[in-house]
Amino acid sequence: MRSYPVVWLRSLLFNILFFGITIVMVLVAIPTLFMSREAAMRTANLWSWLVIQALRYVVGVKIDIRGWENIPPGGVVIAAKHQSAFDTIVWLGLLKQPAYVMKKELLSIPLYGHYARRAGMIPVDREGGGPALRAMLRAATASVEEGRQVVIFPEGTRTAVGERVPYQPGVVAIAAATGAGVVPVATDSGRVWGRRAFLKHPGTIRISVLPPLPPGLNRAKLLAALEEQIETETDRLMAEPQG
Repeated sequence: MRSYPVVWLRSLLFNILFFGITIVMVLVAIPTLFMSREAAMRTANLWSWLVIQALRYVVGVKIDIRGWENIPPGGVVIAAKHQSAFDTIVWLGLLKQPAYVMKKELLSIPLYGHYARRAGMIPVDREGGGPALRAMLRAATASVEEGRQVVIFPEGTRTAVGERVPYQPGVVAIAAATGAGVVPVATDSGRVWGRRAFLKHPGTIRISVLPPLPPGLNRAKLLAALEEQIETETDRLMAEPQG
């Protein structure tokens, strides 16, 4: 166990590197705003890889991915546990063409919003009612038809370690509209990089990709099965010793 001053200093260095990498990549990638979606996504892939390398070598964080073979080829919905900002970063590095479902407000961030649109991310307006939901479903359907992986965090927000919140129905609406399989994903990322936490602790972040849920479940059963599998597997990961 490293002492608090060491953890604090490494966290400070990582945060400096994180923002430095982000600023440099944002500036370098400006030409991709006028290029293909694939070019914008390659920039996002590289940004994610650089951040994860900084996390590994500066903080001492390893990543243990289990069950990767459970992600089928082609269009699919990945429903992932969300404990940390890490969860929003890592899928950009693991997948070549992910389409994140994200809050519409994020698209208002200068440059970032332009990149997100160019990369084909899926905005959701939580206050927009029926028209906003239909727009989200059209975008998700187009992404699946293009063979992309739609990444959604069904809790709708980051949750603290040990916290459980009701899952939002958007994930099952997307599954119904697209006809795509839904792959549950659990993680214990919050033990290393906490919700809105400055400190990043050395250790291992485990990502457990579970088998796709069986087809034919109605919306209520799908949502219940998704929550049960993700939370049960998350609890199991949390019970494993860190290291």
